[in-house]
Amino acid sequence: MANTLFDKVWDSHVVRKIKDGPDVFFIDRHFIHEVTSPVAFLGLKTRGIGVLHPQRTFATADHNTPTINQHLPVEDPLSANQLKALEENSKEHGISHWGLGHKNNGIVHVVGPENGITLPGATIVCGDSHTSTHGAFGAIAFGIGTSEVEMVLATQCIMQPKPKKMVINVNGALGRGVTSKDVALYIIAQLTTSGATGYFVEYAGDVFEDMTMEGRMTVCNLSIEMGARGGMIAPDQKTFDYLQGRSQTPKGADWDRAMDYWKTLKTDEGAEFDKVYNFNAADIEPMITYGTNPGMGIGISKDIPAAAEVEGGAATYQKSLGYMGYNEKEAMIGKKIDFVFIGSCTNGRIEDFRAFASIVKGRKKAGHVTAWLVPGSHIVEAAIQEEGLLDIFHEAGFVLREPGCSACLAMNDDKVPAGKYAVSTSNRNFEGRQGPGSRTLLASPLVAAAAAVTGVVTDPRDLM
Repeated sequence: MANTLFDKVWDSHVVRKIKDGPDVFFIDRHFIHEVTSPVAFLGLKTRGIGVLHPQRTFATADHNTPTINQHLPVEDPLSANQLKALEENSKEHGISHWGLGHKNNGIVHVVGPENGITLPGATIVCGDSHTSTHGAFGAIAFGIGTSEVEMVLATQCIMQPKPKKMVINVNGALGRGVTSKDVALYIIAQLTTSGATGYFVEYAGDVFEDMTMEGRMTVCNLSIEMGARGGMIAPDQKTFDYLQGRSQTPKGADWDRAMDYWKTLKTDEGAEFDKVYNFNAADIEPMITYGTNPGMGIGISKDIPAAAEVEGGAATYQKSLGYMGYNEKEAMIGKKIDFVFIGSCTNGRIEDFRAFASIVKGRKKAGHVTAWLVPGSHIVEAAIQEEGLLDIFHEAGFVLREPGCSACLAMNDDKVPAGKYAVSTSNRNFEGRQGPGSRTLLASPLVAAAAAVTGVVTDPRDLM
């Protein structure tokens, strides 16, 4: 029988099938951070039980950490308590812990692949919705709730119904200035934020085969923004080259055995999906969002659609535009912005900072723009310095901050003030996502860089 990549990984991890119910599903890797884990550990303590397989759990601090002066005590009492709880719980249960100041510390979905914890064919969960990032390696990865975090800590399993299967094919050559972020935002705009609800997505076709591993991570990261349970891409030689030699990947004969298995992780010819979408790469241009969900995105050269041109009720659409201070049929190009954020688990890798630098090099940051450049990890931070990107940023008037989730979400000090506009390389633009009353425009590092030096929404192709 012909199987999809998703079938192969899922079915090999089913411990028990429950008639007319969910599968008991084994988890290979469990990432935890300081926000969704304290209550889970409290649940274990209340029940008088421990962590079944602590070697399969990996802790890092990222969500509500400061991105400046990390060598100083954390001032916010809630953040400080959560960080302390993560450290103490990890120590008590023998869990690997990368806290503030640790050389491997960073955003959970950045440090996992960097250190070779993320592997093809693995099942990976975390109390964070963008766990789907790890699907770029041919893994099944998805976010879970706090009660499920406790379940995985206690049993290394989770109860999950098997999702339906969707494949999204994008073929052809991407145009100038079009990045993986633009591909993802384009797909979400086509499918809407609910278009993949109930499905696990496989991305296939020329465009994803040609992407770097970092680009694939960006695409898979955004899978849940169209309602999908997760997204994945079949591993190939790029995947293996990326992983080989990393600190926690298999070595020697173990690597050879792993490779024998990993090479089987692809959809068989003739395998069937529940839903198929096909898109042409030539139809995609640099994207930007104009509303209050990731599906409200358009090519940067386009005008904001009229209510009659979009799905959903006109009243809801008008409410969204009202929050943003925009009107139907207005051009996005030229709209004033106040903040620029490059970072997050979506676009906080070295490739993203290279792209940002390619635009700002030889230019100056617009005087009224506040820019937060936040690497996803200390490894990314070091690469920025080693490659000379830091000099480019400094000469252009930018300051590099320390690793963390930063302005992706209003859970730390990096908040966008009410009424201000932020061009952000993160993943969500809901009302108040980056701070109460903040207005978020999701975009690629190239679009963010163009806005940072001009002070307005700008087509990056005009600066390339």
